[in-house]
Amino acid sequence: MRILALLCTLALLLQEVQAWGYRNGIFHNSIWLEQAAGVYHRESRKGRYQLTYNEAKAVCKYEGGKLATYKQLEAARQIGFHVCAAGWFSSGRVGYPIVKAGANCGFGKVGIVDYGHRLNKSEKWDVYCYNPDKKECGGVLTDQQRVIQSPGFPEEYQDEQICYWHIRVRLGQKIHLHFQDFDVEDDTACLADYLEVYDSYDDVSGFAGRFCGDGLPDDIISTGNVMTLKFLSDSSVTAGGFKLKYTAVNSKGVTKYH
Repeated sequence: MRILALLCTLALLLQEVQAWGYRNGIFHNSIWLEQAAGVYHRESRKGRYQLTYNEAKAVCKYEGGKLATYKQLEAARQIGFHVCAAGWFSSGRVGYPIVKAGANCGFGKVGIVDYGHRLNKSEKWDVYCYNPDKKECGGVLTDQQRVIQSPGFPEEYQDEQICYWHIRVRLGQKIHLHFQDFDVEDDTACLADYLEVYDSYDDVSGFAGRFCGDGLPDDIISTGNVMTLKFLSDSSVTAGGFKLKYTAVNSKGVTKYH
């Protein structure tokens, strides 16, 4: 029995390692690293190396964070953060973290590959952000399950709110949204106050629905391991808000929506 239990444990650990992406001696899982270090890499929605310095700051602010400092980037690197893509970080510097030397990345070096302070802030790179805190209004969520609610719930939310929740679970999993309470200002086109759901890690692609009023939306299951929620309220009329729960589920045997 002990041998059987040990084999089962080893099988589960192997699945975990594969799902979390340990390859070529490098730990490639941004979920755990975002939780542990608070540092994460982002590209422009247009693709790699498309962000000016001001645009890079806006991307981090968009998710409730700010540009990572050199020390924060190095602290993340020391626990396994390895990204072969140059990006802006604080004080107008550009660089990227290398855990394991390679011929095509980092010039064969280990550490922060630092391009130094860039005089031309219109140069285009990726970005490294820092956000160690979970915010009431939005943020990057990587837990296996979590309750999300409008600011101040169950009291009425305020005017002129805008919140983005970016959910990311493990590769091979999907995200199951289950609405528990919903009361958002109602209008025929849902243009005043609304909650939008996107089946992607931004609010550009993968639109899955816009919701307002007091009808409880149906459950939604993502097609991949990422999802974005956007809540917006205008300058007048509020309501009780919403409460929902997301749960990470295995991909096998689930459908997109039900």
